Amino acid sequence: MAHPDDSTVSTAASVSRRDFTRQGAVSLSALVAGASLLLPSAHSSEGTRKKIRIGIAGGRFGASFQWHEHPDCVVAAVSDLEPSRREHLKKTYHCDKEYPSLEEMVKDPDMDAIGVFTDGPLHFQHAMLALENGKHVISAVPAVMAHTVNEALDQAKNLRDQVKKTGLTYMMAETSYWQQKTITTRRLYEKGAMGDIVSCDSDYFHPGLKVLYGTADDPTWRYGVPPMFYPTHCTAHLLSITKERLVEVACHGWGNDDPILQKNAFDNNPFWNETAHFKTDRGHPFRVRLWWEAPVWSTESASWFGTKMTLTAAGEKWSPSEELGRDDAGFAYRKATKSNFEIPEWWKTDMLPEPLRHNSGHEGSHTFITHEFVEALVQGRPSVIDIDASLDYTIPGIIAHQSALKGGELLKIPVIS
Repeated sequence: MAHPDDSTVSTAASVSRRDFTRQGAVSLSALVAGASLLLPSAHSSEGTRKKIRIGIAGGRFGASFQWHEHPDCVVAAVSDLEPSRREHLKKTYHCDKEYPSLEEMVKDPDMDAIGVFTDGPLHFQHAMLALENGKHVISAVPAVMAHTVNEALDQAKNLRDQVKKTGLTYMMAETSYWQQKTITTRRLYEKGAMGDIVSCDSDYFHPGLKVLYGTADDPTWRYGVPPMFYPTHCTAHLLSITKERLVEVACHGWGNDDPILQKNAFDNNPFWNETAHFKTDRGHPFRVRLWWEAPVWSTESASWFGTKMTLTAAGEKWSPSEELGRDDAGFAYRKATKSNFEIPEWWKTDMLPEPLRHNSGHEGSHTFITHEFVEALVQGRPSVIDIDASLDYTIPGIIAHQSALKGGELLKIPVIS
């Protein structure tokens, strides 16, 4: 399914201009200014567009967005099981109306949409409740998370069926889609400056994640979670750019004798780290590393390898040249030219309405997530990360974990329909 993306929003050339004059490049001014005008400007006309009334569930991550700043949105109510977190939501969003549970909030008739920012294994249940009560949904990642692979696949089918049945808008709040470097790469790719992206490497390193696990006697939902059950920060790096699908995977995991890996709710997941090798429906390789336990840096980053240009996680741009060099064994090779790559700050442009033009969480992505969901509802269109894209980002990780449990067996990734 084709999805609209950020290239369809008109942008102001208000970021610094740095020309890419090497072979296969495109000028930054053209990158910023060029856009097909399938969508109106991010600016809205005061009084002419309906204000979306949203209820926010989940007082931790749910408090990190900008619903109250968007000119076309009002936070109508908030909910969390913990009173202190409800108070935090009320203060953040300047909202006086509260509910002790999402189950009660979804019944409020004075509400258009629900933001599901609750525990990962509850996303499916809470999204279904919202849809059943006639509410549009924006959900934290992943779209589904269950304790077994088969249960997760059942959740995915049921969620997709419910979205299609109701005709309501569903969006997954994936941050990597809106990282400034991902927006830049997507625009370069769409303009042909990257050529064919022949491969991509993506890493989500969260060392020491077990500090969020709680204890065996009082575990949080994260206790023992398989890394590949949380894949979307990586899969979005490729799929949001090329619109490919991941069709097969071989994955390997690493664990130790930690008691957490011997007894947990996720079918006794034995892995701290999982490394997957995917293949796309265009035959391209895609390497993904999701690691919780290693002396590594914290990152959600990618490198994209194109036939005309390569962009690395280290901020380097590599372009082809005709110059020949010799390696340390004396063999000739064609050199590539390296230069630093300046990432535009897209949040400063009119991709966003003026009140949202500030830096935000996860490399500037939160204001974009806020705006995209509100715009989708106001315009009556699918979100760029609709139910099909959300499952395309989520399901490959579930199958990758199954591969790791089978010692790296090559497995096909099903299409949820």
